[in-house]
Amino acid sequence: MATLYVENVPEEVYEALRARAKSNRRSIAAETISLLENTLPTRSELRRRMVFFRQVQRMQARQKTRSQAPSAEDLLREDRGR
Repeated sequence: MATLYVENVPEEVYEALRARAKSNRRSIAAETISLLENTLPTRSELRRRMVFFRQVQRMQARQKTRSQAPSAEDLLREDRGR
């Protein structure tokens, strides 16, 4: 496991980190690791997101080709115009 040293952290940021660590009952180092893990996507997470995005795109494309009827939104707009 790698070691990370951070210098010149603004006091306000450090105090916020310390308060957050205390509220989560963690050390400042553990809280920092948690924040990094939850914020920075790994390669495997990016791949998982891309697979999901492609699945959504395929579903949207299939829905567009199947749908010959007007959308609910279009029907509501038409009804409001009466």
